[in-house]
Amino acid sequence: MSRLAADLEAYDGLGLAELIRKKEVTPDEVLAATLERIDARNPAVNAVVTRMDDHARAAIRAGLPDGPFRGVPYLLKDLGVLYTGTITSFGSRLYAGYTADHDSEIVARMKRAGLVIVGKSNTPEMGIAPSTEPRLFGPTRNPWKLSHSAGGSSGGAAAAVAAGILPMAHATDGGGSIRIPASACGLFGLKPTRARNPAGPDAGEGWSGASIGHAVTWTVRDSAALLDATSGPDVGDPYWAPPPARPFLEEVGRESGRLRIALSVKPWLDGPVDTECVEAARGAAKLCVSLGHHIEEARPQIDEAAWAQATLVIVAANLTFALETRAAALGRPLGQDDVERLTWERVQQAKGFSAADYARAIHTVHRTGRAVARFLESYDVILTPTMAKPPHPLGVLDLSSPDTAAFVAARTASVGFTALFNSSGHPAMSVPLAMSKSGLPLGVQFAARFGDEATLFRLASQLEAAQPWKIRRPALA
Repeated sequence: MSRLAADLEAYDGLGLAELIRKKEVTPDEVLAATLERIDARNPAVNAVVTRMDDHARAAIRAGLPDGPFRGVPYLLKDLGVLYTGTITSFGSRLYAGYTADHDSEIVARMKRAGLVIVGKSNTPEMGIAPSTEPRLFGPTRNPWKLSHSAGGSSGGAAAAVAAGILPMAHATDGGGSIRIPASACGLFGLKPTRARNPAGPDAGEGWSGASIGHAVTWTVRDSAALLDATSGPDVGDPYWAPPPARPFLEEVGRESGRLRIALSVKPWLDGPVDTECVEAARGAAKLCVSLGHHIEEARPQIDEAAWAQATLVIVAANLTFALETRAAALGRPLGQDDVERLTWERVQQAKGFSAADYARAIHTVHRTGRAVARFLESYDVILTPTMAKPPHPLGVLDLSSPDTAAFVAARTASVGFTALFNSSGHPAMSVPLAMSKSGLPLGVQFAARFGDEATLFRLASQLEAAQPWKIRRPALA
């Protein structure tokens, strides 16, 4: 392995960009080092499922824009975003040959930021599982413990970053799919405010507003700088997030003041919470108190049963629409053999819902969002565990699993704290502040007011300074 390849993980994205700006290394050298690391480390974790070596080299030859991440390697999630001339498979055999003839708007913005996209990361079929174990590509393994899940649906992205292949990677979040793998792999993962980043030009929103894209990163500043580069409305967007007062990167290290933080260790999807996850949240609360913040136990009160049913209807409806659209483009109806077993169960559920059920679901999530917003008039931040249990062993959350009950219980444990903020649209982040006794990372979630990523970046940078996590790496790296 070359010297640069060996040293690559010492730098975050902005750090690599600074080396390139100072001409201490070239984009070609950084790319070569990154490809060496993919060769060396990806076989263990199965995070990168599509190589884009030639596209990356061509982008460098063509001349990279002078953006904040000029020459920095990056992965796209193999779901929801398009890159001209490459396959986006959505982790599904049905989409295995789906080749884009244009870039998604967010990809165009990534390119303008100078990022060099080197490949696509693994994801469960259609992004509907909180673990990454698609039949199409096989499971992604957690770099901290290869027998366990890296989370999902952005599990490939998180495993690649945690394995030290590159400093950050694209991710999306429709129920926790940035925060869950960030928690499982010991990374920082921010889900932005609804519509902060564009979904176009192929969609106005994801999962009826629940899903949005951003990234998993080692450092808070990379997440902030990347959001500066990609956020803002696109032409034709149906709505957009409130504009920030200043660049997000300027919030990193900025004084946050004394925050009023509501602590809850009870999820909004009922189920047991592991003691270690509770202890991680309470430990984070104590850390926040030591930083001068005020903590009290409180939580938004919602109609949990109605909200859970509403999210089921919305996800099943959007999933079925996407699958049937793809099957129609292939000239045939959607069939059971096209998708994995539990994906097909969701499609069958969708067939039993009516138009009125969908309208009722939208009404319910809007009502739920108002309840969260009213609660946050009294608090600046909500603090919870990210997940109700440490990362699961591989196999439990496989969409082809014959054990539906075990899958549902594990899914509930994964999304019980996170999914509420997809429905409400509020920004939320997972911060890697704890480790389980078995050596697996445990994230802690913080959510803020609608449009207020600024508070989260300020708080996250405080936590990062007080309890640094970048130096904590899995043995694989």
